[in-house]
Amino acid sequence: MLLGALLDAGLSLDALRSGLATLPLTGYTLSAERVTDHGISGTRARVILDEGEASDHQHRRLQDIAELLAQGLAPHVHERTMAIFRRLAEAEGAVHGVAPEEVTFHEVGAVDSIVDIAGVVLGLDLLGITDLYCSPLPLTSGRVRSAHGELPVPAPATVEVLKGTGAIWHGVDAEGELVTPTGAAVVATLARFERPTMRVRQVGYGFGSRTLPWANCLRLALGEAVAQTAMETLTDWATDGQASQTAQADQGMGLEHDEIVVIESNIDTMTGEALGWLMERLFQVGALDVSYTPLQMKKGRPATLLTALARPDDTIRLAALIVRESTTLGVRMRRVDRLKAGRRIEEIETPLGRARVKLKLIGGVVVSAAPEYEDCRAIATRLQLPLTTVMERVTQAARTQFGLDESVD
Repeated sequence: MLLGALLDAGLSLDALRSGLATLPLTGYTLSAERVTDHGISGTRARVILDEGEASDHQHRRLQDIAELLAQGLAPHVHERTMAIFRRLAEAEGAVHGVAPEEVTFHEVGAVDSIVDIAGVVLGLDLLGITDLYCSPLPLTSGRVRSAHGELPVPAPATVEVLKGTGAIWHGVDAEGELVTPTGAAVVATLARFERPTMRVRQVGYGFGSRTLPWANCLRLALGEAVAQTAMETLTDWATDGQASQTAQADQGMGLEHDEIVVIESNIDTMTGEALGWLMERLFQVGALDVSYTPLQMKKGRPATLLTALARPDDTIRLAALIVRESTTLGVRMRRVDRLKAGRRIEEIETPLGRARVKLKLIGGVVVSAAPEYEDCRAIATRLQLPLTTVMERVTQAARTQFGLDESVD
């Protein structure tokens, strides 16, 4: 369906075939046909296996697929394609309790699945698509057959692939698998689960083969991002007047707006170790942030200002914990509006290995990246490098991958 949508949006079938022909894969034909379903017209792409391949396809491991793809794809296309297979292997490994390298791909190791995944990455590259976004995914029920027998829908590997990605599920009154592990891995690896601000210039519909009560298609909208920098957006907001600030925050800035509760208390009779323990407890029960500020109270006594940020629903529980498990006699609470940038954790490839980085987003655009300490510490220990060196290199890799080093005229 992803291939069909790309072809319907303008991808050349001949160019796609030529690009895939560089791979050492035989025994298949890639075709595309026009279809109409429930009044919507689009393209159905099909990878048709030759009779021998269909009856006796190979079961491949991650290394087998890596070696196969390395023989034909451009380095950047190969890297993105392997990232999808690696995510699948990690999910399957987590479900079955084995290392990703030991996972044997059954359906996904077949020629048609390899062509599907590599074809999507290649197609995105041929169309010059640099950023991909994904809407909420349909959550259905029922069971699906697999090489391991019948599995619940959504399949365990699908759930594992999407875990922690920010993917949003919405219930659909239907049985059967509408989001496969392969499709989930593609969007989890290549897409952000956000709604971008963009100018649409082309739309494509890719159709599946199942008959549903609605048009069984995937819609792909191509366009350009609105060319406004984060600083320009902030400047516009600041000069528009206080009366419409909240609306500007929600609609014009690309920033997120919510309401939190600030809990404060002055504490003068707890040791540093006890304050550290209290901070850990507050985070454990849901505090968004906790900080300590030195104070000087009456009669010159040194003290500490405890400040905790909480979601409104967590306020009473956190306030009660502070009163119960510290030496304070009471707390102060006030509701405040909060304007914040979007945040996302993403794992990237770096010259030193894979590492997670924390991305700051405004209007869906990455404006900064910071390395995750624990990953950098593990790399520094493994390679016997200074931690600062590792953090600098991971940061530079992230800045390069997300285009943060591009010069501005």
